[in-house]
Amino acid sequence: MTELLCHTDSYLKTFTAQVTAVDEATHTIILDRTAFYPGGGGQLCDTGLLKAGSTVYPVIRVRKLPEGITHEIAAESSLPAVGVQVTGEMDWLRRYQMMRTHTAMHILCGVVFRDYGAQVTGGDMEPLKGRMDFEFENLTKELVGVIEEAVNREVEAARDVRVKILPREEAFQIPDLIRTKINLLPPGIAEVRTIEIVGLDLQADGGTHVANTREVGRMRVVDYKSKGKINKRIYVELDE
Repeated sequence: MTELLCHTDSYLKTFTAQVTAVDEATHTIILDRTAFYPGGGGQLCDTGLLKAGSTVYPVIRVRKLPEGITHEIAAESSLPAVGVQVTGEMDWLRRYQMMRTHTAMHILCGVVFRDYGAQVTGGDMEPLKGRMDFEFENLTKELVGVIEEAVNREVEAARDVRVKILPREEAFQIPDLIRTKINLLPPGIAEVRTIEIVGLDLQADGGTHVANTREVGRMRVVDYKSKGKINKRIYVELDE
């Protein structure tokens, strides 16, 4: 299996690795280690470059599969051979914007759960924007404004964001570890990665985050919609 370096260091911009498998049909390779996030939990995968000597391999898609994390190389490029050492370089602007956005979504989730006890029923994000669905029966313009103000207070509170990887049994002793309506953690997983916004939110999560809420910047609620009797959607954007 591929060692996922971004699980312990979201700020890693470059890394070295070895090619362990090549698939000509899908134009993908697998590395022994990678800092590219493969997507999941509503967060898009990373993109960037792999280099071997003077040869550059643009990475256009990364996915987590049973055999490892696959890196799709742009069709116009060749593929490196098994055993080749490569250096990976993140599209750092995209990655950092995704980190800010993902942490913003956790702040939103933490505020709504703390203040209203509403669970998450869905969510999606891209750089500097996202949407999250909650179990709200009623959601008004006034309430949305109150939530936006509360979220930005948490941003300005400069709360540290901490990552831990815990044994499954220990992790599931944490109250309200799963904030989604449906538990998406596979039953066979032995370790659980947790993200804690100190003093606000603690939940299981596999994505990349900033180290402090101040890095998120101001969040704006740009729209909200009813998606059902007890399902309301909030759309957010972050300043550049």
